[in-house]
Amino acid sequence: MAGRKVRFGIQTPLVIGWQPTLEFWRFLDRETPIDSAWTFDHFVPPMPGQDPLGPCLEGWTALAALAQATERLRLGCLVTGVTYRHPSVLAKMAATVDHISGGRLEFGLGAAWHEDEHRSYGIPFPSVRERQDRLEEAAELIHLLFKADGTVSYQGRYYQLDDAPFKPRPVQEPHPPFLIGGGGEKRTLRTLARFGDIMNVSGPPSAVRQKIEVLEGHCKDIGRDPSEIERSVFMPVVMTDRQDLIDRVASFWVAQGVPAEEAKRLVPAGSPDHIRAVIREYTDIGVSYFIIMSQGPYNLDLYRRITEEIVIPLVGTSVPSDR
Repeated sequence: MAGRKVRFGIQTPLVIGWQPTLEFWRFLDRETPIDSAWTFDHFVPPMPGQDPLGPCLEGWTALAALAQATERLRLGCLVTGVTYRHPSVLAKMAATVDHISGGRLEFGLGAAWHEDEHRSYGIPFPSVRERQDRLEEAAELIHLLFKADGTVSYQGRYYQLDDAPFKPRPVQEPHPPFLIGGGGEKRTLRTLARFGDIMNVSGPPSAVRQKIEVLEGHCKDIGRDPSEIERSVFMPVVMTDRQDLIDRVASFWVAQGVPAEEAKRLVPAGSPDHIRAVIREYTDIGVSYFIIMSQGPYNLDLYRRITEEIVIPLVGTSVPSDR
């Protein structure tokens, strides 16, 4: 993994309205070295503390419009739930966005998790095992479509294609990079080893190190070079001197079984010096891609500070960067 360039992205949940989201993406595109921006794939606000009855825009529709409104940012949906759309339809959507963006799509895919959302909209929510099976089949099927020179037939347990044409193919060759979201060690990371280009997990460096070791084991089993897969983490970045806020951010990791002292020491919340030091803990284990959680409404002065005091010192440039 030595030599892979550090880069940053930001996920923007679509719960604050279209115009503020559009303005923030244009700001990221034109005024920062942030490498990528991401929508999410939910139909209701999904996170604790958000009003589940509040407004929420649809992720792929918004992504197409944001692709047209930007010029430089890599972009994607972090991550697309495999349960919401047939993978052949999703492949068409993704190829369309890759064309709209001029080849800037990063294709995020995961097993889906928001059970209440599925029930509200009448979307079946299968068992974890079935969702993992569907994720693996969908990744394989979409790979075939993206790379097809002719029609594609596919016979899986859950998905079938019968001489399906697929034109135009995506702009990027051989296809947009697949980001597989999730850290399930038996299935998700195995699917990543088979079909993914970017790993995306969350947690402190010790937990991420374990996921990387498991991924490397899966790669060894199938004869793949693990260095082909970029390692990314999805993480908060909170610049603050308030201990109560730092403790609140750390509590999310404590809830996942991380010892409280480790969570407080390694959560990326606090001074810029502390946050940079935490990020270097990740780069030391091979992580090169950091996707920042955000909430909105967006204080552009705050994100200018994050850019100047955290991103630029680690990326090494103050101008919009090429991937």
